[in-house]
Amino acid sequence: MTILIRQAGITDKDSWNNYIFSKDDASPYHNFSWVQSVEEAYGFKNVSLIAMDDEVVVGVLPIINLHRPFLSGSLCSLPYCDIGYAVANDQDIKNQLLDQLNTLSLLTRSKQIEYRDHVKTENADPNDMSRFAEQKVRMVLPLPESSEVLQNSFKSKLRSQIRKAEKNGLTYQVGSSNELLNSFYKVFIVNMRKLGSPVHSKLLFQRLLSNYQDNMLISIVYKDDTVPVGAGIVLRNNKKACIPWASTLPEYNRLAPNMLLYWSLLKEVTDSGCNEFDFGRSTFNEGTYKFKKQWGAMPVLLNWTLPGTNISPDESEPGKSKSREFFEILWRKLPLGLTTRIGPMIRKYVSL
Repeated sequence: MTILIRQAGITDKDSWNNYIFSKDDASPYHNFSWVQSVEEAYGFKNVSLIAMDDEVVVGVLPIINLHRPFLSGSLCSLPYCDIGYAVANDQDIKNQLLDQLNTLSLLTRSKQIEYRDHVKTENADPNDMSRFAEQKVRMVLPLPESSEVLQNSFKSKLRSQIRKAEKNGLTYQVGSSNELLNSFYKVFIVNMRKLGSPVHSKLLFQRLLSNYQDNMLISIVYKDDTVPVGAGIVLRNNKKACIPWASTLPEYNRLAPNMLLYWSLLKEVTDSGCNEFDFGRSTFNEGTYKFKKQWGAMPVLLNWTLPGTNISPDESEPGKSKSREFFEILWRKLPLGLTTRIGPMIRKYVSL
């Protein structure tokens, strides 16, 4: 079999997405809309690879050429999310895509490849958690046939926390409108400053919504039906869903908006036919891990390396340096308008 591997452009979007919709190991981040939106919002070139057998797609590898000022370039698969590995009909085609990625790094003079994969654990002992110690993991929840079955699987404490939010008068709305996106961003910018982290450009979310369309869901949790106090975004690919961003306003956390936010999105994707929900990256046994675990999610080990090359992979999440801690403290003290204006100029270069 002769395989042609070339760079994929916007004219390949439909055939690319038809392919990844049919593959069980493809995530919502593999949708062509992700690399398309990053390129449109931040100007980084989409250099994704597509493998063809005659006129039939047999493999894809999404890649962004991430250029940082005064630093060497990086090929990232994928920026701003946890995974972005090659998806192919078989291992041989996947290996050819990886070989071509290595060649592409030479052609683009990129000194680093950030390749974000996960470890397949079909044959691992589910009771042996030692392999996850101090590691970065995705937290993945298999979804049943309905939200009613899912809710009945929760422990009573979790169900009571969801009811607490409802008893506190919180409500929610889920959809794919620009109005909901505007409410999301108002909550998001406040939460990012609280965390001491530069915020993504609103343009990135606008492009994601335009490109993903109904495969991007936004949930807004309201106090008094009008005040947004929690917000989250879910992306879907066929029967898989992931939540790359979720935020709440700290002054309302006593009302449990986070519980209603996650439940609203879990309910929506379960009843729409999804069978897997990816809660995103956590450090094993730390705070966010335990929050996700209470919903029934199980860890999947992340593997951010590129086997078979001599190019150093990016660190999954390096320990905080003194300078980083100082930056976060300073960022929290800056006016919200300033962090919203200058944050995207910094955030676009941070691939995590």
